[in-house]
Amino acid sequence: MKPYAPEPYTDFTQEEARSAYAAAVGAVAAALPAAAPVIIAGEARETEGTIDSVNPARPATLVATAGSAGVAEAGAALDAAWTAFDAWSQTPAAERAEVVHRIGDVMAERLFEFAAWMTVEAGKNYAEAEADAAEAIDFCRYYAHQALEMDEPVPVHDYPGETNFSFLRPLGAGVVIPPWNFPLAILAGMAVGPVAAGNTVVLKPASNTPMIGAMFMDAVQAAGVPPGVINFLPGAGGTIGDSLVDDPRTRFVNFTGSKEVGLRIAERAAAVHPGQKWIKRSYMEMGGKDGLIVDETADLDGAAADAVRSAYGFQGQKCSACSRLIVVESVYDEVLDRVLDLTAQLSIGDPADNHAVGPVISAAQHRTILDEIESGKSEATLVAGGTALDQEGGYYIEPTVFADVAPNSRLGQHEIFGPVLSVIKAADFDDALAIANGTEFGLTGGLYSTSEENISRAALEFNVGNLYVNRKITGALVGIQPFGGFNMSGSNAKAGGPDYLRLFMEMKSVTRRLS
Repeated sequence: MKPYAPEPYTDFTQEEARSAYAAAVGAVAAALPAAAPVIIAGEARETEGTIDSVNPARPATLVATAGSAGVAEAGAALDAAWTAFDAWSQTPAAERAEVVHRIGDVMAERLFEFAAWMTVEAGKNYAEAEADAAEAIDFCRYYAHQALEMDEPVPVHDYPGETNFSFLRPLGAGVVIPPWNFPLAILAGMAVGPVAAGNTVVLKPASNTPMIGAMFMDAVQAAGVPPGVINFLPGAGGTIGDSLVDDPRTRFVNFTGSKEVGLRIAERAAAVHPGQKWIKRSYMEMGGKDGLIVDETADLDGAAADAVRSAYGFQGQKCSACSRLIVVESVYDEVLDRVLDLTAQLSIGDPADNHAVGPVISAAQHRTILDEIESGKSEATLVAGGTALDQEGGYYIEPTVFADVAPNSRLGQHEIFGPVLSVIKAADFDDALAIANGTEFGLTGGLYSTSEENISRAALEFNVGNLYVNRKITGALVGIQPFGGFNMSGSNAKAGGPDYLRLFMEMKSVTRRLS
């Protein structure tokens, strides 16, 4: 395997690159509607029910019809995962690593194709979709290298008269439940991490984006992953999610999504059911209410630009998105004016045409965000956006800015998961830090400042898992910025970090007395 390095991004300011990507989108559009079947032990299975996914920019366009697994399929998928576990767990780490690395290589060879499916099914523009696909590739390659690291003996001290040897081994068959907002990157990373470590998984994709999960399974099969190592189970979460989490054969649960669902899964995973021989490990990566602090020493143009990038990239549908801009009083008005100018310049439209802002994911999300905006009008001053846009029935909402938001208001505390930015005035840097830390979340945060004292204090006192200084607060790179938060943002599993695979392994120690 080549040494690990992040997949480079394409420069979409170049006409040749834009044309190539547009051609990939056209090829995907010509292939619609597609199919995303349940896959158990390498075989597609028909199901009684189905799930339809649509293009959020054009909801009348059917993107794919997915299988809809039930409890019987959930049980069969766990059976298949455990059947495959014996051989896969005993496969030499170097061989497993090569297979996992090949998944990333397959996706890299078809980069624009994979990204274009996200443009059509998830509403991501060119750069957002390609970054998602690139991150998926990075996870495969990085975790392949980490599998070799985990195969090394665990260092222990010598003891007279004995030999002592400790090593890591995989846990077994687990359940992976990824979100819709990074339908390839997070899905791939959550699945291939445990698999690289020698485990097998049942992968339940988000119902809004099953076709992108099916494309991942295409890469899995093309890379030569043995049947049953990764089983693909689209289906309604309320139908099969509880069944998979509760099953006594489930060894671990790996979840990314909302706080409410994550806490429910964590509670269920903690229960011990008849026949269960272990305490299930469960990793819950959840939401955020991420803040970017701007102090009086900051580059105000850079701060405003990165606040807008962080707030409205992929329509604010990122757990790392900037939803709170916290500005010290002396520069508050100036920063707010610059943010409003930049927000007004954002183009809104079909991501297939590479607009800066596209639709939100679904009709349900569209209604929820608009309800939050309407509620927010009674708490703060709406200074930009706030309305739905009618474009071919797509789920569009104008980029929205609220000013003079109270830190403890719903706008200042609740994760909206849409294109809504709350601008909060702080008396000084101490107050800004207190506001930033004053939520139940602790995922990402940022500081714009040239004060070394303030930067040093933020590194120690800003209570987030990922802190960014003088840049946007989204876009963590695999192997460079391990990603995961504190408090109600989750269990700090640190995806893309050197200890991620360790979460899905257990240590065994062997002692032999010398004669």
